[in-house]
Amino acid sequence: MKTGAQYIESLRKLEPIVYFEGKQIESVVDHPLTRPHVNSAALTYDMAFDPVFEDLVTATSHLTGKKINRFTHIHQSTEDLVKKVKMLRMIAQRTGSCFQRCVGFDALNAAYSTTFDMDQKLGTDYHKKFVEFLKFVQEEDLMLAGSMTDPKGDRSLKPGQQVDPDQFVHVVSKDEKGIVIRGAKQHMTGMVNSHWMLIMPTTALTPDDKDYAVSCAVPVDAKGVFHIFGRQTNDKRKFDEMDQGNAEYGVVGGECLTVLEDVFVPWDKVFMCGEYQFAGLFVERFASYHRQNYGGCKGGVSDIVTGAAAAIAEYNGAAKAAHVKDKIVEMVHLTESLYACSIACSAEGHKLPSGAYYVDPLLANVVKLNVTRNIYEICRLCHDIAGGFIATMPSEKDYKDPKLGKYIEKYYKAVASFPTEERYRMGRLIENMTGGTALVESMHGAGSPQAMRVMLTRQGNVEHKKELAKRLAGIIKEYPAEKEAAATKDKE
Repeated sequence: MKTGAQYIESLRKLEPIVYFEGKQIESVVDHPLTRPHVNSAALTYDMAFDPVFEDLVTATSHLTGKKINRFTHIHQSTEDLVKKVKMLRMIAQRTGSCFQRCVGFDALNAAYSTTFDMDQKLGTDYHKKFVEFLKFVQEEDLMLAGSMTDPKGDRSLKPGQQVDPDQFVHVVSKDEKGIVIRGAKQHMTGMVNSHWMLIMPTTALTPDDKDYAVSCAVPVDAKGVFHIFGRQTNDKRKFDEMDQGNAEYGVVGGECLTVLEDVFVPWDKVFMCGEYQFAGLFVERFASYHRQNYGGCKGGVSDIVTGAAAAIAEYNGAAKAAHVKDKIVEMVHLTESLYACSIACSAEGHKLPSGAYYVDPLLANVVKLNVTRNIYEICRLCHDIAGGFIATMPSEKDYKDPKLGKYIEKYYKAVASFPTEERYRMGRLIENMTGGTALVESMHGAGSPQAMRVMLTRQGNVEHKKELAKRLAGIIKEYPAEKEAAATKDKE
């Protein structure tokens, strides 16, 4: 396993092409815009060596029997699924931001089971190749960027119907050595400070879309790959210290647009090529694993927002007010509701034919749909408690200015026993953690609310619920045993 320092040094050996505002970022490790995201990911490496946390952040590889970082592990039990959620909350409590590795973690687990099922039905050999890649990932303790989301173009059209075929990643040619792919992946969390990307299809496909049914592993600095780093709320504040709020770890995951311009992939790194029948299953499994996470990581972030609200209330002199206490309790309630649902979908997981364990997909989608609402309310309550000053504070440069600083020090003072700088720093933390980028990620990360509603429609088994109601209402005399068995089988 790598330490955080070894992870950072491994990034220095890579040469990804990354642009921001038209200029190339020479080193993602050293650039102010990307360094916080590197720090956040590095913590996932260091915590694996801490005796306090190693039970959560490490696991035993079912392939080699070696101790590995859990972010490279394939779930072997419901206990593994539960430990994942606990690990994510614990790490988020320390970073206050996205630490990025869960996307690749979920991609590995989705690919593992889907390639197995594909081989069993179609006689392909993708699973064997994927297992060899997985061993490599585990041995080198690599960080993967899970790469599912395509630009999508015209949402009313399937991939094969698009005016511009590159709106979805697709295979443009193949020979005895491998395939060539073209297109782009959007909103790529942690991509610029990952080692490899694991490309997956982004939607269910038809026979006319088979060129878009592709999954493969590609180095982030492969020939033909470049990345355009996305803007974030207050991103220019990363060149300052106090103004950015969370200077060490940033706010969210450092997303980018990754462009694939005729990228060659050798066959041993190709895990789907034309098997359109399994694209939908691939998407569903990745999405469910990823939506499982949010009660963990967003629970941890909400813990910090709640703590920040309680602290700012003390600085303001309002901590004893009944309405403030009530709002803090509500923030705790909303946070624990998110976490409880993530634990539930993990505890209710089940074994797949591959031997890997999978979350309850219905509950996993409920987790993420709750996050799209609860986080906004948690942030609103924090804003309510903190007061309007968090949106209007002068800049750090003004605070440190010899002429102006004394006035900021004087007029941003509240309770006498607390230094003005503490109140200023806490206000900045709240402003940045509860601002635009973080809320948008909570709403749309792992899928928009409508995507969860689609899955709830599929997984909700409403017909079964209708039969339950009809039986109690006396419309039918008994619930047919064969339907009960079918419902249970569907659940499994």
